[in-house]
Amino acid sequence: MDELTQILSDLVAIDSTNPGILPGAPGEAEIAAALAHWLKAAGLEVDVQEVLPGRPNVVGILRGAGGGKTLILNGHLDTVGANGMAQPHHPTVQDGRMYGRGTYDMKGGLTACMLAMKAATRLNLAGDVIFCAVMDEELGGLGTQQISRQYRADAAIIAEPTELQLVVAHRGFVFVEVETIGVAAHGSRPHLGVDAIFKMGKVLRALDEFDQHLQAHPTHALLGSGSLHASFIHGGQEPSTYPAQCLLTLERRTIPGETPHSVQTEMDRMLAALAAADPAFQYTLRLGASQPPMETPPDAEILPVILQAARQVLGYDPQPGGVSYWTDAATLWTAGIPSLLFGPLGAGAHAAEEWVDLQSVQTCAEVYLETIRLFCQ
Repeated sequence: MDELTQILSDLVAIDSTNPGILPGAPGEAEIAAALAHWLKAAGLEVDVQEVLPGRPNVVGILRGAGGGKTLILNGHLDTVGANGMAQPHHPTVQDGRMYGRGTYDMKGGLTACMLAMKAATRLNLAGDVIFCAVMDEELGGLGTQQISRQYRADAAIIAEPTELQLVVAHRGFVFVEVETIGVAAHGSRPHLGVDAIFKMGKVLRALDEFDQHLQAHPTHALLGSGSLHASFIHGGQEPSTYPAQCLLTLERRTIPGETPHSVQTEMDRMLAALAAADPAFQYTLRLGASQPPMETPPDAEILPVILQAARQVLGYDPQPGGVSYWTDAATLWTAGIPSLLFGPLGAGAHAAEEWVDLQSVQTCAEVYLETIRLFCQ
């Protein structure tokens, strides 16, 4: 526990705020260097890979003798900003919890992976274990995208905090822009103008009805249904002019089986119905960034193995479940690597107070180590 506390304290003390979220933030270079040094000292083969200038991944590899399965452990180096936190990078321990930015999301999980990798060097494994500490998970997921292009594995465990629950499914997302097109005219000449903001009101009503329909008809056993919400909206230029355009950005959360193409199809259908009912309704539709949902195949070989490992360490069977947020597991899953999540207890991801339960970090390290021993033999 002393080693665990020291490792986690050292990681939290390094500001690794994602500069894509907070311009001018330091990013992952310093924490990557510290982690690479530790992994080398632990006896692992280490590769530091710059994905963007000054923003690397760190990959630590434990080579097996050959003939066994390969397992990836994955966690992210970057954090969000620290608004509202008095001393975000001065970790404190109280009542078995460590407080500070990144303790929960997700330097606790990184610490558990590091300890498991070090302990695994004492095992006589047939297969390889690849620990990927990645950049940019909090924004674009570029770090794990790079990993997915470079490495092949039989399974992956993502050490995101899951409250010691086994997560085998999560949602994805698609950003969508809808623009309604009006005709600019002076406010005194309604016969000449078309109000794009009024037209957007019809879109908002239709979207609200569609969201209610989605959530009233769940189709996934663990995730329920997809959802959507309006993120922001703007339009118009001055009080006395009919607005010529109005732009809405929305987010559509997706479940397995839903894709950017299916989202575009449902949006086209909805908007086409509005246009058919109103000859003055004109619009454009654009898809933005997206990330896929994830679902561990029910026959994935890693599932019974990690369940056995968790049973041995926890003393009970964790029930596989789903979560609503997106993670890097989806990127590896899309690349053909069966993936799941298992991580520590805590609270405060992206919040002004963040903490992780230290004993749960130790528990995760033990579960990862036992999974490595069983899976990579």
